[in-house]
Amino acid sequence: MNAIDLPAQPDATPGSPGVSFGRSADGMTVALVGDTAFAMAPARDGRPFLVAAWRLRKPMDEWTREDFYGHSGDLADEAAFRARVLENAEHQREKRALGRTEIHSRANTPWGASQGATVFAEGVTCHSTAGHGGFHLSSERNRRVHPKLRAPGGWYEEDECWAIVALTYPHLFTAFERRCAERTIKDSWPDAWETIFGTVLQPGESRTKDQRAFELEHANDWIVISAITSSHEKGFVECVATPGGKRGAGTEERRFLVPSSEYDVGQFGFVIDPGRHRVYGGPSDFIGWQRGRVA
Repeated sequence: MNAIDLPAQPDATPGSPGVSFGRSADGMTVALVGDTAFAMAPARDGRPFLVAAWRLRKPMDEWTREDFYGHSGDLADEAAFRARVLENAEHQREKRALGRTEIHSRANTPWGASQGATVFAEGVTCHSTAGHGGFHLSSERNRRVHPKLRAPGGWYEEDECWAIVALTYPHLFTAFERRCAERTIKDSWPDAWETIFGTVLQPGESRTKDQRAFELEHANDWIVISAITSSHEKGFVECVATPGGKRGAGTEERRFLVPSSEYDVGQFGFVIDPGRHRVYGGPSDFIGWQRGRVA
C-alpha cells in the first residue's frame, strides 16, 4: 500500500495535505504529511530528534527507525515534534497554492549544468545541479534587490543567498520560508538587515554579531583551537589554545587540561580560565605535540 493510500489515523487533522499522527512498530511517535513521513527518533544522549522519509510503502504502525534517514534538528519533546510536523503541513499547503512550475532546463549556472528548475515567477527561477543549486534573477528582478545584498549577474546559491531572493520577493515564498529567510539574513548579513529595516539587532538576534562580540570580548584570552580526551590524565580534556583563538604561523600556542565535565565548546569556542585550567606540559595525545611542539 502506498503512503498516499494509507487510511487516516485516529489522530488526524484535515486539509490538503492532511496530517496523521501515530506510533511506529518500535514505539516512536510518527506522522504523515502527504508523501512525507516524520518520526521523533531517540538519540544516544536521550534527547530526541526529527527524521524523515519519502513514500513509505507500509502502514504507519509497521514503520521502524530503519525506514528513516537524516537529522532535521533536535526536539525538546512530543509537543515540539507535533509543532514541526504541523509547520511542515502548512508549508506544503502554501507552496501548492503558490503554483510553482517545474521545467526541464540545461542552463549553465555557477554550479554546473542545470538538471531541472522551478519557476517561482517570471524572472525568478531556482536551478538544481548535480552538486548544488540556487536562484537566478533576471536583470529586471535583480535590480530590485537591495544594493547591500545584490549579486552581480543575479545568481544566489541555495545555502544562504536564497534568503536574499525571499526577502526581496516575499509573496513568492511560504510563511515558513520567509521565517527561515529572516533568520538567515539576520545571521549572515546583520549590517544589511539593520540598514534596510532601520533597526539594531540585539544580542541573540544575529549569529554574526554575537560572534563579533565574543571575539572582541575575548581577544586577549586563551581560546581552544584543538581538543582531545587525554589518555594520560584521566578525566581531563587536553586542549591547545591560542590568544583570541587565532591560527597561523607565528601564533603562540599553549596546552591546558580542562576537566571533561566542564569542556563544552559552546557556539564560538571554549575560553580557558587560567585560574582553574592549568597549563600542561606532560605527555600528549596530539601527534604534533608528542615531540614537544606542534608540527
